[in-house]
Amino acid sequence: MFRRNASPASPRRIARRLGFLSLFFLLLFAAPLTSAGVFYPESFTLKNGLRVVVIPNPRIPAVTHMVWYKIGAMDEAPGKSGLAHFLEHLMFKGTKKMAPGEFSKIVARHGGNDNAFTTQDVTAYHQTVASDRLERVMQMEADRMQNLVLADKVVLPERDVVLEERRSRFENNPTAMLNIKIDEALYRDHPYAKPVIGWADEIAKLTTADALAFYQSYYAPNNAILIVAGDVTAAKLRPLAEKIYGPIPPREIGPRFDTPAVYATEPRRVVHFSTEVRQPLFLRRYEAPSQRTAKAGEAQAIEILVEILGGGGTSRLYRRLVVERKLATTAGAYYDPVDRGPANFSIYAMPAPGIAIETLEEAVTAELEKLIREGVTAEEVAHAAGRLQAAAIYARDSLSTGAQTLGMALAAGLEIADVEQWPERLAKVTAEAVSKAAKNVLRNERAVTGLLLPEAARPQAMKNGETP
Repeated sequence: MFRRNASPASPRRIARRLGFLSLFFLLLFAAPLTSAGVFYPESFTLKNGLRVVVIPNPRIPAVTHMVWYKIGAMDEAPGKSGLAHFLEHLMFKGTKKMAPGEFSKIVARHGGNDNAFTTQDVTAYHQTVASDRLERVMQMEADRMQNLVLADKVVLPERDVVLEERRSRFENNPTAMLNIKIDEALYRDHPYAKPVIGWADEIAKLTTADALAFYQSYYAPNNAILIVAGDVTAAKLRPLAEKIYGPIPPREIGPRFDTPAVYATEPRRVVHFSTEVRQPLFLRRYEAPSQRTAKAGEAQAIEILVEILGGGGTSRLYRRLVVERKLATTAGAYYDPVDRGPANFSIYAMPAPGIAIETLEEAVTAELEKLIREGVTAEEVAHAAGRLQAAAIYARDSLSTGAQTLGMALAAGLEIADVEQWPERLAKVTAEAVSKAAKNVLRNERAVTGLLLPEAARPQAMKNGETP
């Protein structure tokens, strides 16, 4: 319930019951170069400020209905870490009209499924149902947007559930703990430095009053985005949205964190030792610009860069470290440009049996230095863009991918055009732009290097100067 990327190494984001699908951004921002768009959505805004996006996809008689609240873990007050994720759990605990747990039971009885997730930037709730059941889930979601009922008898036991989730998903997961340490070192004073699920001692102090105050400050139509994808049109949805969501009054929205991060000036290292580790892991994470903060075309150049460097079995890292030199069992890279705050560029590798982690780190560093020194070729750029574009064709087949993609982009402060115009921007990326992006992003002073090692390796690692 906490997967940010498809790689084995970045659980910064939390999801309830369903792992957050980061791969859709790889699929999303890639479409045939001749395309004038990606998902072709329709959009309108209700009088109370609720933004509505419709993605027609009539292939099957079903819809995905999502409500995105523009509030996430990065907006929590000091000492209240985990509150956004905690409230996500509590949103299933009933309203004036609905008993605790009844929401999901009703969706299931109608043959659908529902879920929710919290990230640093946003909290979202979604259901997939037959299209003739759409009005029912809209009514239920609108109900809990304004009528949530909370009391200690349901809040405090759920707080224990969240603490147990943290223990099982993080404290008992060495890779997750390494990622927590890396993010602390990478983001420093920025809220991204704390995990979405929160710090255990602060979660334990969260109260019913805290949850209600957060709900009343941020859960309002003028701080939300409604996205419906599937067997529906804007002409059909608009009267339903006006009837069901339209009467909900807007409210004054509480403060959101919007202070830019400051780049570091020296490299950092972290190590996590654990008796549960059987396979060491090398992970290096760089501060990188997001789509919001990047210069024109820069984010697209970085996406091409990550595909060339570590985007699968034909990438430079995989071919060189796994196939040719047999130093690693896997190697790759990833980059997510759609963040409200600073983005990151990550590289990971796992040593092959008998290969020291130091040897693998040296090999990765050598490949990065070669890329920075020699740059990339136009042929590599063309092939990388082609792979991204081919993948996007399948993204359009999914009911949920378009809704997930547009919701995350809009919640991060981007616009529909940023998604729909992505193929055109991708087509303009040159080898020179990718080489320049590599020199800008892959800078030692912006890097945090993390090592995940078995406990038995602690004495030697300490001799080598590593500190946990």
